[in-house]
Amino acid sequence: MIREEIIRILAKKTAAYTQPLINSIIDEYGKDPYLILIGCLLSLRAKDITTIHVCRVLFNRVKTPEQLLALPESELREIIFKTGFYQNKARALREVSRAVIEEFSGAVPDTYDQLISIKGVGPKTANLVLGMAFDVPSICVDTHVHRISNRLGLIKTTTVEQTEAELKKVLEKKDWITWNKLLVMWGQNMCVPISPKCSQCAISHLCKKVGVVKRR
Repeated sequence: MIREEIIRILAKKTAAYTQPLINSIIDEYGKDPYLILIGCLLSLRAKDITTIHVCRVLFNRVKTPEQLLALPESELREIIFKTGFYQNKARALREVSRAVIEEFSGAVPDTYDQLISIKGVGPKTANLVLGMAFDVPSICVDTHVHRISNRLGLIKTTTVEQTEAELKKVLEKKDWITWNKLLVMWGQNMCVPISPKCSQCAISHLCKKVGVVKRR
C-alpha cells in the first residue's frame, strides 16, 4: 500500500537527518515525561536547532517541576530567551509545573484528557507527550504533518483537528507515532512550505502534489 511504501522510503532516506527535538531529548535524557513535556512547550514557534541547545542549558539546572519552580523566574526567562516569546513561555512552564505538582502529585499524567486539562497544554503537545513519553499510539499534527499529508493526497483537510481524525482512519495505529517523526524531518529538509524540492524527493512518484504551485 502507498502509506506503507511512503513510511519505508522515508525511514531510509531520513536515517542520516538530524532527529526531531523530542527524539534528541530522549536520546540524551531518556524517556522522562517531564523533560519531554517541557521540551514540547519550549519548541512552540521555535526551531528545533535552537530549542535543543536551550533545553540542554535548562536541563542542567532543572529536571523536576519542583526544581523549575525553585528557579527564579528571571533566570528562567534568561535561559529560554532564544526560543522566543520567552516571557509567556516562562509563565507557562511555571504554571504547568505547578499543575503537575498540585493536581498529579508531581508526575506528568499519561492520558490525553488529563494532559489537556493542564492550562498551556494543547492537543499537539498532549499527543506528542503521549506518544514519545508513554508509547501511547497518538498522532501529533504539526505544520509539517498537516501540510505533507494533504500534499500527498492521503487526506483532504483544512484544520489540524480534521487532519488528526482523518490520519487515524488511513494509517495503521502502529504507524501513528512514526508518521510525525518522518514527516517532520521530511518537511524540514525536503517538502518545505514554499517551493518543495520535488525533483529530489524520494516519494515524488507517490505524491499527488496537491496545492503545490511552485516546485524545485
